[in-house]
Amino acid sequence: MRRLSLLVACGLLVGLSGARPVAQTSTWRPVILSDNGMVASGHALASEAGLRVLKAGGNAVDAAVAAWAVQGVTEPEMTGLGGDMFMLIYLAKTGEVKFINGTGVAPRAATVDFYKSKGGLPDAGVLSVSVPGAVAGAELAARTYGTRPLAELMAPAAELAERGFPVTESLASAIEAARDKLSASSRKVWFKGNAPLEMGDRVIQADLGATLRDIGAKGSTAFYQGPVAGKLAAYMKAQGGLIDQQDLAGIRANEDTPLRITYKGVDVYECPPNSQGFVMLQALNILEGLNVRYLRHNSAPYLHAVTESLKLAFADRNKFVGDPKFVTDIPMREMLSKEYAAARRVLISPDRAIDGQAPPGNPRQPTSTSAPPPAYAATGGPADVSVVRGAAEDGHTTYLAVVDKDRNMVSVTSSLLSLFGSGHIVEGAGFMLNNRMAYYSLDEGDPNVLRPGKRVRQTINPALALKGGKPYMVFGTPGADTQPQAQLQFFLNVVEFGMNVQQALEASSVVTTSFSSSYYPHAAEGTLQVPASLPKHVLDELAAMGHKLDIRSVRGVGSVKAILVHPASGVLMGGVSPTRDSYVMAY
Repeated sequence: MRRLSLLVACGLLVGLSGARPVAQTSTWRPVILSDNGMVASGHALASEAGLRVLKAGGNAVDAAVAAWAVQGVTEPEMTGLGGDMFMLIYLAKTGEVKFINGTGVAPRAATVDFYKSKGGLPDAGVLSVSVPGAVAGAELAARTYGTRPLAELMAPAAELAERGFPVTESLASAIEAARDKLSASSRKVWFKGNAPLEMGDRVIQADLGATLRDIGAKGSTAFYQGPVAGKLAAYMKAQGGLIDQQDLAGIRANEDTPLRITYKGVDVYECPPNSQGFVMLQALNILEGLNVRYLRHNSAPYLHAVTESLKLAFADRNKFVGDPKFVTDIPMREMLSKEYAAARRVLISPDRAIDGQAPPGNPRQPTSTSAPPPAYAATGGPADVSVVRGAAEDGHTTYLAVVDKDRNMVSVTSSLLSLFGSGHIVEGAGFMLNNRMAYYSLDEGDPNVLRPGKRVRQTINPALALKGGKPYMVFGTPGADTQPQAQLQFFLNVVEFGMNVQQALEASSVVTTSFSSSYYPHAAEGTLQVPASLPKHVLDELAAMGHKLDIRSVRGVGSVKAILVHPASGVLMGGVSPTRDSYVMAY
């Protein structure tokens, strides 16, 4: 308890003035306001497609499915039919929150021994492809909670694929970055001759358009059992991959109970395992007892507390969380209890960083002393600001948020995993294939160890929140292991520091790498990535605590998109990070 009281005291000493909200400052992008419907996504054309569905009378689920399908056309480096997706849905009529799991599985031929014989899990190529689950998830959501036919929802994406759309600067940069990774089938689409497409070039994806229309007409059966499945299986066989038609025919999306905690009167919802969504929730529980408002926004004590709480939560993720169909003893209720958060909170030293990875806890006996204590770093010297690196690219994923006129809310994260996934497009079907196999473990003692038919532990974890039982905010970000970190800091910026939605997602933020990465071989880098925009004295104080600083030229991490509902007027307030092609539209 001494460490806890010292940290709270430290926060009180460094700034009682922090109790007031952070002053509103100008932002790179404006807050978008609307009374009716709103869509925030990773591309303007995806937001426009979702908005079109809302204006035609569709609900938030309809709009989200349509926007997701367009993202697969316009953000092919991030997402698509060949990837996975998670969806959280708030139903205004009943006040319920639903979760749709659109994750695929490892092929039946994918075994630990097979991949060990290949030298490990690849991060590209056909052996990196897991069976896609996103199409099943989108159909389940639309069929269960939407109001429009699937054909109508697939139509905007099919039209863009068939007629073409202009390549953005962001997409052109991604194609250039992946030029050595892209297969011959992919180069037919993303190259002109021997050169990658450039900004302003128009790209037509006729095969993808036909696939989208087939899914619209016949549902996920077309993708998993019909001609599209045949093309995918044939392509995998020709390229030496593992997925066959039996693997595809077995895919089913499912509903599950979302995770929830209450943070100072706000009910925060996240995705259950096989997602890492609990990481943000556990960190919030830990921070709730530290009165972070009085630590002052982005002061060294505040960023230290955020970082240490995340280290503790990630340690539990790697120890306990996997596919619950295979890992049946995940102590999730205990890990999200306030009692367990209190036990983990006392491990945070007020002035010394946990050295390297934090040890996992003992959720079922939170007051037990059997769990090993952390090692703490030696105090350090001032930060070296002479070395500043560029932005870190940790995973390529996309996110979208939708709120409709009835205040239904939808939060969707979808992904191929890395830049252009495996690098392969299915011949004759037109969609990119994921490289999700790179997230499994080959360690038999790991809850995320590879098994045929097993779902990988996903980093994707869209979020939403209610306040007083009413819709409050829907938010999320791409970014692999950075996702719960960026979302946590965004949430605190709004709830603790009174920022508006755009200010909250543009504020400087940090990311810890002091845990085993989700990417094989799961190394722990052991640094704290901090933006050079932080004041020098904050960097010096963090370094003095023993944090190994990795100073970056960007302001923060992730690419948060969010929609807030004004608690008094009900007005929608939307914002997107000033990164890539993110855009918010409303009517």
